[in-house]
Amino acid sequence: MIEEKKYWIWFSLIKGLGIKKKQILLKIYKNPKKIYYQSRNELLKINGIGIETANNILDKTIKEAVNKHISYMIKNNIDIIPIVDKNYPQSLKQIYDPPVSLYIKGNKEILNKKGISIIGCREASEYGKKAAKYFGYSLSKNGVNIISGLAKGVDSYSHMGNCCALIERNYSQSKNYKHVDKIMYCGKPIAVVGNGLDMVYPLENKKLQQKIIELGGCIISEYPIGTKPRRIHFPARNRIISGMSGGVIVIEAKEKSGTLITVDFALEQGKDIYVVPGNINSINSVGTNELIKQGGKLITTYRDVEI
Repeated sequence: MIEEKKYWIWFSLIKGLGIKKKQILLKIYKNPKKIYYQSRNELLKINGIGIETANNILDKTIKEAVNKHISYMIKNNIDIIPIVDKNYPQSLKQIYDPPVSLYIKGNKEILNKKGISIIGCREASEYGKKAAKYFGYSLSKNGVNIISGLAKGVDSYSHMGNCCALIERNYSQSKNYKHVDKIMYCGKPIAVVGNGLDMVYPLENKKLQQKIIELGGCIISEYPIGTKPRRIHFPARNRIISGMSGGVIVIEAKEKSGTLITVDFALEQGKDIYVVPGNINSINSVGTNELIKQGGKLITTYRDVEI
């Protein structure tokens, strides 16, 4: 029940309390419920917790807001998964700064199945869109979750490819076709967003987000309800995309691209980098072709991806 997780929701709402301080507090108190009932004097004894942070933790307006969040979450089928929960992505626990909780809309049972992230240019060319859709479709048909950021361009088309595979499989199963793939599990789309799950960004992906959930995928975020998409949120989101993945496929990236931030996270996390080569005359391919020069594995078919 979501009510049993109220203290984790409260913990996510505290202003100015970054991941490192949250980790310090959890190491001492084990769970947010114990933190909730601490006094100011007790909190100030903790190294790194100053008066401002202590006041934020004790802020009554935050505590009073929790019930409103719970009501909204119940009404809109949103859950929260603490880092101690069995459904929390185990691979995400291995990164340098894992979120202490994840908000989720959709199927949480898929979070620990094998997945690969597909990332790339928002202003994707037709070549990039087709490549993203192809890899999303083909890998999902082979039992791999497709993880991306629901951004315009490559992200969206990778999720579309995944959805196409699921629709095709569901139709074949409903007709009892004998040629349905032997693989029982068809990979699901997992979209990681940089805003609260009460809003859709970009708005043009509203129908795609609905289709992802309808087909057994999910939308996740480390940010609580009411959090607007801000530029600062997206690099932080990218560490989750790579952290949940067995590897990262890069399709079109400009010379200076946000996509390369995700690649940097993936390299720090020890992930494999797969790169789809691009047209040498396209600005969308400068970053990807450079990654190949630097040792990224060139791929031209889903069979080149080892996961």
